[in-house]
Amino acid sequence: MNSPHRRRTGWQTALGLALTAVMLFPVYWMLNVSFTRDQDMRKSPPDLFPVHATLDGYRAVLDQQLPYLGTSLVVGLGTVVLTVALSAPAGYALAKLRPRGGGVIGFLLLVAQMIPGIIMAMGFYAIYLQLGLLQSVPGLILADSTLAVPFAVLIFTAFMSGIPGELLQAAQMDGAGPLRTFRSVVLPMSRNAVVTVSLFAFLWSWSDFVFAGTLVNGGAHEPITLGIYHYIGNNNQEWNAIMATAVVASLPATVILVLAQRYVAAGVTAGAVKD
Repeated sequence: MNSPHRRRTGWQTALGLALTAVMLFPVYWMLNVSFTRDQDMRKSPPDLFPVHATLDGYRAVLDQQLPYLGTSLVVGLGTVVLTVALSAPAGYALAKLRPRGGGVIGFLLLVAQMIPGIIMAMGFYAIYLQLGLLQSVPGLILADSTLAVPFAVLIFTAFMSGIPGELLQAAQMDGAGPLRTFRSVVLPMSRNAVVTVSLFAFLWSWSDFVFAGTLVNGGAHEPITLGIYHYIGNNNQEWNAIMATAVVASLPATVILVLAQRYVAAGVTAGAVKD
């Protein structure tokens, strides 16, 4: 009786592995090309493995791309701090303090996520032009945070809604006000949501190109997305260096995603099922 079921499961597993291989093939090819010599790029068909591997591409990354990587790291961490600082209290207020018009605020947060990034970028450009914030790291951090904050507030609201009200009442009976309750009780219990929000905020800012290309292009501090863009335009024949830059730019996000995976799963599903 189990034989047909096992055969069906085997086919499903094989199909899943095949689809996964197809989706991951661009990543593999990026790694392969990053180690391939320039003279081997012209082979037809190309080598599936870098037979004569070279680190020239990665040396070029260290020589030319480190400032861009440093800027992206600063912008990413700054976006995380600003996003959590704004969205965590807002999520707590919507979940537990129940302000008047909370439903309207939640609806507006959903609408905010539907606005195309290029429209927001042009708005920021006009404002920053008046404030003198163009081509500045703080300006880019603020712009990137606008993408993450609406999503983060919704995540915090869903997660904090599941915190038992008895805990908050016990804190109030001990003399804690709303701010102390939030800082000492709610925030420590929302660790999964904090990790989830931080991860998505970092990934959005790390991979941002629209805001970077509009607000800081040509400045002294450009992120890695613009670094790759300029590198392709100036060195369109050095594909091993281009792919090595892409590999190095992908590593921080990949490592963070792998390490925070279990927290992200708990944070995203929080609030999805309620009693």
